Formats: sequence, structure tokens, C-alpha cells
Amino acid sequence: MKVAQLGEVALHYRIDGPDDGPAVVFANSLGTDMRLWDPILPLLPDGLRIIRFDKRGHGLSSCPPSPYTMGALISDTERLLDHLKVRDCVFVGLSIGGMIAQGLAIKRLDLVRAMVLSNTAAKIGTPKLWAQRIADVETGGIEKLADAVMERWFSAAFRSSPELELWRNMLTRQEDHGYMGCSAAISGTDFFTPTSGLRLPTLGIAGSEDGSTPPDLVRETVDLIPGSRFHLIRKAGHLPCVEKPEEYARVLTDFLESVGHLDGVNG
Repeated sequence: MKVAQLGEVALHYRIDGPDDGPAVVFANSLGTDMRLWDPILPLLPDGLRIIRFDKRGHGLSSCPPSPYTMGALISDTERLLDHLKVRDCVFVGLSIGGMIAQGLAIKRLDLVRAMVLSNTAAKIGTPKLWAQRIADVETGGIEKLADAVMERWFSAAFRSSPELELWRNMLTRQEDHGYMGCSAAISGTDFFTPTSGLRLPTLGIAGSEDGSTPPDLVRETVDLIPGSRFHLIRKAGHLPCVEKPEEYARVLTDFLESVGHLDGVNG
């Protein structure tokens, strides 16, 4: 395990693959840690420098008091990549991770050569919706939201499987202040105008049964960026990398190849 001390926050991160491999950075969703990406990693080409991290308030990273701003989450990520001397990565962000991807590309295009916006949007939900979720966590902890979150996250078929309990446990074991803090960051974010100014290769991925960021919402955001592409994963919810890892890895690998990120890599 590695930790980067980045001012007010300490971020837990992990690097797999060679130091000189092309960098692919993964940012996970609200209420999950870096293990979100475990199902797809064995399915990706060898030779990539795969960087994962727990955003503030999640996993093994430190948990400053809530609320957080999206600017703080973006700055955390920027400092981590500078610390690791990363440039020209492909940034894969899911849900709030996709918002971080947009903000990072807007702020530091030298860090991001292409991005994958998975199950995310330029704006997610309303301030009223997020205020209610924050209030629920304040009164009853994340446990109070857990069953409703599982319904939004996963397809009906997956919710009937024993594996659901693992993801419910991951959610409820996150820090309450981390969940509330990142909820506040999402609530205050609207990237429609700045994202529409981006000009970089972009892939959107959506799940047909996503109750958090439905496919039309993902497509609306991806369509803001000229030349972007979109892929719908059927029979999957908000975390298609968990429900359909083979398809997710294949689509991601095809995108990496299309932007020249696999040149010289053994696949």
C-alpha cells in the first residue's frame, strides 16, 4: 500500500504494471474504493501502468470533515498525478470519478490525453436530492441509504446474487463524512458549459439499467464533446465494470488502441 501526502489530505493509491508503461488512471464512484476496478484489471492488456486511488473520505485515504468541493477533489487528483509524474494518461472515471475526469481535463489538459466517462454526467441530480441524502446519512449513517443505493447501482439479476452483499458492505464501510462530503461536491457541480469546450478523445459508457445516471444522461454529456463515442452495456446498472467486466474491458481496450495508447504494449 502507498500513501501520498498532499497537503490537507493523504491519498491511498496503487500502481500495477511497468513504470514506463502508458498510464491509465482509474477514479471510482461515490461509496466505493479502488477495488471497484478489480474485475476488469486481469482482462486488460499487459504493459499498462495502471494507477488507482481512493478519493478523500473513501477507502484508506484520509477523511477531512465534510463538506467537500469538486475543486478540492480535482486538486487532490492533480497533485497525485504530479506526485507520480504522470502526463498524457487516459483517465477512466466512473460516476463522481467521471466528474473529476471532466474537471481535470478542463484544468490540466497536459495530464489527460483521452478520457472515459463511465456512468456519469456533467451534472448529476439536484441540490435538493443531495441535501436529502446528506441529511439521511447524518441521522442514520450510510446504512440508511444502502438498500436504495443497491437498487440504483445494480440490475435486478445481480441484486439476487450472493455477490451483492460484498458491494453493500463496501458501501456501508465507507466513512459517513466521506460520503456526505463527496455528495456535497456533486451537488455543487455543473460542468455543461466547460465540458462543451473540451476537445480530446472521449468514450462514454452507460449501463442500460443504471438508476443513478441513466444512459440518456451519459449520452447527453458525452455528446457535448465533438468526435466522442458512446457504448451502452445492456443488462448492467451503475457499475458495469462489476456486472459485465468482459464487455467493459473489451470496450476500454478498443478505445485505448484507437487513441494509440497501446502502441508498443504487449496485448
